[in-house]
Amino acid sequence: MAPAVLNDTTGSRNPCRHVPLVGSIGVILTTILCLAMVGCEPAAAPVDGGVENVRIGDRTFKLELSLSQERRRLGLGGRETLADDEGMLFAFPRAASQRFWMYDCLMDIDIAYVDPIGYVTAVHTMRKEPPRGPDEEELDYQARLPGYPSLYPAQFVIELAPGMFDRLGIEAGDRIEIDADRL
Repeated sequence: MAPAVLNDTTGSRNPCRHVPLVGSIGVILTTILCLAMVGCEPAAAPVDGGVENVRIGDRTFKLELSLSQERRRLGLGGRETLADDEGMLFAFPRAASQRFWMYDCLMDIDIAYVDPIGYVTAVHTMRKEPPRGPDEEELDYQARLPGYPSLYPAQFVIELAPGMFDRLGIEAGDRIEIDADRL
């Protein structure tokens, strides 16, 4: 049997002792205790195609998550409209030079590249391009599409309705809070 702990302030014997919690049971109990103490819930894991609420400037946007290679490739292609409070958030595994184009896009789209700590590296309004013609080779179509670069390594890309970043006053060097650890 372990000895009781002497209480420094009263000199009385305290039957309580501190035992480190070890293993998965300890992790579970520690998590439950932490949540009970702060009254919070664990954040749900992001889901490809799910929605993330992101504050940009003085507004909150519902951004569709684009986390997989396939969803990132498709992006907003094929869509004809986008509500003023909606958009898309692309998340990449790590920061890198990014370059987007308007492949199969039917409307203008604003784009902002964001580095891992939330700083905007570039903002563009990407203009819709004429669709691929019936006699146009795939490589010719791709070659005529302009690219819109990140200028610096970016881990996140946000697409909104055309002109929105200008209306919000967002430009390179501004900060957008993105939960990078969760995404």
